[in-house]
Amino acid sequence: MPAMTQLDLDSLIEEFERELEERALLDARLDELLDEESVGPALADEDLSGGFRARLRLEPRLYQREAIERWIASQGRGVVVLPTGAGKTVVALMAIERLKLRTLIVVPTIELLHQWRNAVIDRLGLPRDKVGVIGDGLRQLRPVTVITYASAAMPESPIGGFGLLICDEVHHLPAPGYATIALRSACPYRLGLTATPERSDGAHHALASLIGPEVYRRGPADLAAEGHIAQYREQRIFVDLSPEEQARYEALMTEWRWYLAAHRRALARGGDFFGELIRRSGSDPQARRALQAHHQARMIALNAEAKLSELAGLLSAHRPDKVIVFSEYNALVETISRRFALPSITYKTAPDERKLILERFRDGTYSKIVTGRVLNEGVDVPDANVAIVVSGSAATREYIQRLGRVLRPKPTEAVLYELITRRTTEVRTARRRRSV
Repeated sequence: MPAMTQLDLDSLIEEFERELEERALLDARLDELLDEESVGPALADEDLSGGFRARLRLEPRLYQREAIERWIASQGRGVVVLPTGAGKTVVALMAIERLKLRTLIVVPTIELLHQWRNAVIDRLGLPRDKVGVIGDGLRQLRPVTVITYASAAMPESPIGGFGLLICDEVHHLPAPGYATIALRSACPYRLGLTATPERSDGAHHALASLIGPEVYRRGPADLAAEGHIAQYREQRIFVDLSPEEQARYEALMTEWRWYLAAHRRALARGGDFFGELIRRSGSDPQARRALQAHHQARMIALNAEAKLSELAGLLSAHRPDKVIVFSEYNALVETISRRFALPSITYKTAPDERKLILERFRDGTYSKIVTGRVLNEGVDVPDANVAIVVSGSAATREYIQRLGRVLRPKPTEAVLYELITRRTTEVRTARRRRSV
């Protein structure tokens, strides 16, 4: 098998492990959803008036003003791309202040549901009875309404009669299960916000039809150079597998490569190498063992014991700093939590416990926490100045989100460390996620 084919296949396997659920949704044809007949009737601006007075209670930064002007110049339709920590919410609040229309804000998580409601009330000075939420057991339809993607996508969801549609983390919208939100809405004005619009399945191209074109983009390096977000540095630290880990890793990768080499022609038949491998794994024990071997080898690379030794040194060097430690898998989160006595947050953490941990991190009671993917997006994480990625995926979005956790303006330099295991596929994984 040519070397490039092997590299591409490893990447596809990783994406399959991460995005199986999303790929299932994408079996539907997005083109069918883009039928113009599914869009509701348009209403005039006077029929969509919010009946409220909004005044932004902060001074927008120059790039936020530029973003909103570009959006207005695009007839009030389009996507604004700004890094995490750069104040995308402010751009949306400026749009609400400017238009004063009934507004629907769509967010991906319950946490963001309440964060956005509080932001609209506190920063625009709107009365609480003017701002409602739909989701988390609540159904409050108001002139400004915040709703989750899951609730908005339901057929009976009351998403009509709004003049401005704001989609936070808009990269979620092109999934067929959610694309109907934009298609059923007759909003004449549409604003999408994200740090990373690109999707691995290519569906981000549908955003132009659903929300509008990309109208403004700034990257972390640009904004840091101008002093809008923290100056930061990224540092890669390479570690080695122990002799025992290396031997086990090589044995597993040999089993994986042997299967690919032995079945290269059969797998390549039809042009869908990856799909054929997955199909075979359902009935072919050798294919299933090969996939398991690849997964186990990856676990060895991601969870190398040397990473824990390196982590101990970093935590000691950054004793006075606020540090977030990220891991790709929750098993390692739990190991780090036990070994270093750090509070941990995973998808298993109860909401009340997670809230308490984040509050204590915010007020300085805790200076360090460890987490998995659950804090990548959709949670208001208190500011930190050090992020340590013990392991991660190849997804650029995940990398930018984790970097964004330390980018809020601060007088000191922020730093993001990546721990990478030499002579493993993790080296290539780290290279891919940095291809921004």
